[in-house]
Formats: sequence, structure tokens, C-alpha cells
Amino acid sequence: MLKPKDNSPHKTYHLVASAAGARLDRFIADNCPELTRTQAQKLIADGCVTVNGKGARASLKLVSGDKVDVTVPPASPSQLMPENIPLKIIYEDEDLLVLDKPPGLTVHPAPGYTAHTLVNALLSHVPHLARMGDSLRPGIVHRLDRDTSGLMLVAKNQAAQMHLIEQFRTRTVVKAYLVLVKGRLTPEQGTIDAAIGRDSRDRKRMAVVREGRPARTQYQGVRYLDGHTLLEVTPETGRTHQIRVHLAAIGHPVVGDAVYGVKSPYLSRQFLHACRLGFKLPSSEEYVEFESALPWDLAPALAQIA
Repeated sequence: MLKPKDNSPHKTYHLVASAAGARLDRFIADNCPELTRTQAQKLIADGCVTVNGKGARASLKLVSGDKVDVTVPPASPSQLMPENIPLKIIYEDEDLLVLDKPPGLTVHPAPGYTAHTLVNALLSHVPHLARMGDSLRPGIVHRLDRDTSGLMLVAKNQAAQMHLIEQFRTRTVVKAYLVLVKGRLTPEQGTIDAAIGRDSRDRKRMAVVREGRPARTQYQGVRYLDGHTLLEVTPETGRTHQIRVHLAAIGHPVVGDAVYGVKSPYLSRQFLHACRLGFKLPSSEEYVEFESALPWDLAPALAQIA
């Protein structure tokens, strides 16, 4: 588990490589979910990372037992503006909130695009998030694609964020999605185990590739419809576009997915909804679970397809 070294403005985390062969920048991103690989590369370039007490390059291949220290400087004050965007909050306490994200809402800003996102809405609801962690992703411990709806978890303080990130890292968070795919998927229950990485033909897309990162997705049939199958899908890992890529790879693409799937006259986005989310509360370690019904656009589309 990642542990801050002290209470100074800088945070230092201590990691130990358990296996050989991982690139330093990818190792940091994999083990510090609050850091992207690009952020890890910047920290390395800025001298904020040491391996066995010495500076290193992002491309360094680690060996088992290597000690990696990562120092994260305090975030610069957020330039994001709070926006009064309505939020459907399912649960909230002093540490976190669970919300039901609508389709079409981007989770967090990117450089050059700092408005009309979920984070802007959160800053209006929880103003002190602006002083917490990543200046572009305060409180965010996981994300949903822009056109994926459903349950999301947001931390409201640093301690809760680290606790929740650790649950995601150790894969103890329960995440389930309702997904409509093309065709009659058989058997009704199964696991897709296929590595995912960048598509060599289009770097903006992901694909099943031999040299990709391990990815596992479980699925369970809910019911068959006319030429379609409604699934409950539980990803064991959290790769980019994992569910959409895996289902397309086995010949049952997600309905309405313009990138990996098939278009539908009944939908303007992919039929993918985060319907169940379970985790332990940081304050008490009590396991809680929340559910979300199909939203306003998916429920009538399902009725029309059936």
C-alpha cells in the first residue's frame, strides 16, 4: 500500500518492484493510480523519482526488488471554475460521495479544456476539492467514458482518496455494468482474458494486442432479445475501453458504440451503464453497495429493440 512519508507539502511514496521487466514510468502509473503515465514521466524528468537512491530514465527496465521512491510536489492552485451543473447524488458522507453520472458528461478536464465537466460540478458542490491532489482531477479515483452512464465514486479528502485508490488497486471494488451487445452470445456466462493496448493502426483506439496490459472481463447473460443479448459485465481490471474492446474482440460489439461497435437507430451513444458499485467505507471498513437503474435513453431503447 502507498504511504506518505510525512505531512510536508511534498508527498513521498515508496514502492518495491515485485517482478522484472516493467518500464519505470509504467510501473509508477500502475502502482500510483492517481498518476498518469505522462505525469510519471514528468516527475522522472524533474528528478522527483529515484531507483535504489539514484535518478533514472523513464525507459529503465526494473528488476525484482528495485526500490522506487516517488516524490509528488504539491499541486498548483486549481484554475478550474465551479459550475452549477446538477448532480444526482446517491450517497454522501464526510469522506466521499456516490453519484449517478449522466451520459454526455466528461469526467475531468484536460489541458486546454477546463469547463463543463463533472469536476467543475464537483467543485461547486464540494469547494475544498480545489485544494486536494491533482489540480485537474481532484477527488477522482476512477472514471467513466463520456458516453457511459452510471455510478461513480468520488473522494472528498486525501485520506479517503488513498483508501479508495488502494481498493481499486487491489481489485476489491465491485463494478458491474449493463451492456447490450449485437448477436446471441453463448455460452451465457464466461470470462474474456485478453491483453489490451494501443491499436497499431490507429493510436486513438485500443485493441486486443499480444504486448498489451493484462485484462480480464467476466460476463453473465441477463436475457436474449431479437438479435441481441443483454449482459451484466464485471471487469476485473480497469483498462481503457476494456468492456467495449473485449466484447468487440469476441464478435459481439456493444450496440451504439461508434468506435468499436455497431450503430443503432435507437441510440446516440453506446449501451453501457454502470449499474452496481460496491466498496468499503474508509471510515469504518463497512462494505456498502449501490445500484442504478437504466437511464432515460437506454430503457426505452431496450424496449424498442425487444
